[in-house]
Amino acid sequence: MPPATKRRTATPATGRSWDEPTLAPVVLVRGAEPLLAERAVDGVVGLARARDPEIEKVELEGTTYGPGQLVVAASPSLFGEAKIVVVRSAESGTEDLMADLISYVGSPDEETVLVVVHGGGQRGKKMLDTITKSGAPVMVCEPVTKDGEKASFVAGEFKAARRRADAEAVRALVDALGSDLRELAAACSQLIADTTGTITAATVDKYYGGRVEATGFRVADAAVAGDAGGAVALLRHALDTGLDPVPIVAALALRLRNLAKVASMRGGGGFAARDIGMAPWQVDRARKDLRSWTPEGLAAAISAVAQADADVKGESRDPVFAVERAVLTIARSRRS
Repeated sequence: MPPATKRRTATPATGRSWDEPTLAPVVLVRGAEPLLAERAVDGVVGLARARDPEIEKVELEGTTYGPGQLVVAASPSLFGEAKIVVVRSAESGTEDLMADLISYVGSPDEETVLVVVHGGGQRGKKMLDTITKSGAPVMVCEPVTKDGEKASFVAGEFKAARRRADAEAVRALVDALGSDLRELAAACSQLIADTTGTITAATVDKYYGGRVEATGFRVADAAVAGDAGGAVALLRHALDTGLDPVPIVAALALRLRNLAKVASMRGGGGFAARDIGMAPWQVDRARKDLRSWTPEGLAAAISAVAQADADVKGESRDPVFAVERAVLTIARSRRS
């Protein structure tokens, strides 16, 4: 699905974002996020077909590539139609592919668009360096790992479809399905297709409420909200399904660190979220949470997480008990 509107994504330090397609004799799509790589390729193909609806698309697979296939695929057809050639899995490509790409990039066919898809890593470095040094555009498709980035992605999906979704709905969808970008995109498509009007948190809960994962962040949310029973239940479920105690403690620490950052700025007048390394929605959420926290309670909670961090990294023989104790301390430290 090529993007319908331009996204407000961060521009990579080198290269262009996955949602900024362009046409050139050679285009490199690079990064380890498969969905974004597919979107990037679709965007380039869409531009090529907008320019010439009769363009012929040819796909080559790097893992099964044989010598000379690129030259044949990129050569003008019998009737001179333009071509777009997509080389998949270049990071796993054969030595023949690497050699042919290096040779081709030195003198590409101006009537052909070659899209090389590389899933990340350093294999094929000489080939990658040859492409980038040629001045070919590089579309970056790195994994989306931060909650703020996932929320921006979801908001962009709804904006591209010209649908309104409130901030709580976006957050609820990230909470429910945030571990997999492809699943997030599919959920957005379903909500767009199956609902009307503004998409709210209640809408998301109706469709996906039963699939919310008991991740460390949800454990942390429940603990910070003072829901001791809910936090412990989520914790036990998370541990039972294989989540390690270490990332749970990390999630607790991050949540409390955000509270502490915002608390420290409350007396200093206005400040921008970027000044403290947080997304605006994170600042808003921390401000709401802090209404139920005293400085003493926050200090006690942070101390409990620090002890749990040491315990799960070797100072305790029972890391599960250490995390549960920290979760209970955090929940009980909140002002009722």
